[in-house]
Amino acid sequence: MSSSLRPGPSRWRRAASIVLASGWTHPETATPPSRPPPAEGFRLLLLQRSPHQGFMPGAHVFPGGVLDAADRSADWLGLFAPYHRPPRFGLGPAPFSRAAFPSLPDTDDHNADNTGTLPEDVAFRICAVREAFEEAGVLLLRPRTSPPGPAPGPGLALEPPAGLAAWRARVRRDPRHFLRLCAHLDCTPDIWALHNWSAWLTPFLRGTTRRFETAFFLCCLREPPPVYPDLAEVVGYQWSSPSEATESFLTKEIWLPPPQFYEVRRLANFASLSDLHKFCLGRALEGLERWLPIILLTADGMVHLLPGDELYLEDSDFLENLMSTEKKTEEIMKEGKQFHRIVTYNRHLYDIHVTVQSKYKHVYPKNSVVRKSHL
Repeated sequence: MSSSLRPGPSRWRRAASIVLASGWTHPETATPPSRPPPAEGFRLLLLQRSPHQGFMPGAHVFPGGVLDAADRSADWLGLFAPYHRPPRFGLGPAPFSRAAFPSLPDTDDHNADNTGTLPEDVAFRICAVREAFEEAGVLLLRPRTSPPGPAPGPGLALEPPAGLAAWRARVRRDPRHFLRLCAHLDCTPDIWALHNWSAWLTPFLRGTTRRFETAFFLCCLREPPPVYPDLAEVVGYQWSSPSEATESFLTKEIWLPPPQFYEVRRLANFASLSDLHKFCLGRALEGLERWLPIILLTADGMVHLLPGDELYLEDSDFLENLMSTEKKTEEIMKEGKQFHRIVTYNRHLYDIHVTVQSKYKHVYPKNSVVRKSHL
């Protein structure tokens, strides 16, 4: 089926998100824990969005936000020089380009004059680093004189500068101030510590016109940096292992949107931060998969279909439409064999079913099926 798209009502914006995975060296308390420690030896930074936000209010998400023209400005060339030179500033060969469904209508970002600006994968990394600072006060910077290229092991965030609040306020007002902050600290964004991980497109849902094409990067840190929520977009945070985040979601302590839940369950495949970092280095040239979930409404629930699932259709009609059936979710599941889907029963109850093989040296979540007692 055709993947060329007709103009639709959705307003697409390009964005970047960063999954911060940290080693965990906090001392244990003398009081015996109420439950055994999690299997994974690392924690993920989850930020709680303000309930007043128009997009995913109250959700726990990874730091991230919309790509700004300042993130790809040619002015960055002067900061990276003379130690890091274009076109890729020591990032290594460009990952393989993956043909992906769908091709989106042009947006303001795509139409911008990109003459003399940074390569897209550099600009997206700068965006992710900037957003981590704006939302959480975390500075993923590297001294300008540092050699380019990924570090052999997990790194460290930079200590927050004096006048953090004032700098953050400036950057929030005008993202161009982030370059000025980096120049003030004689640092560059640590683009080499960010590894390609995934890319998600917001699925169509009735009543929603704001949609995002978001690149997810993963960054491993030896220890968790201090976090300072901006108390505007972000009102809280927590460091949780994948299993802890899953449990908090199921007990309704937090809400994870389906893509974040999927990524948390994907990260549960790794036993240690070292394993995760080695995995990222090992697949650096493979690029990432870019997924548009297609929503299937059943008689009693909703299924997010992902590429490879037997019901997934690469049809541009579903960019602005839903699939639907009069059958119940249980019937749909009994009829199928080739699954790559997130089944949502309610806001705090998802199942993940994966029987397809992962691609490009990546890893997919193991099946994650909640007991019927949760229903």
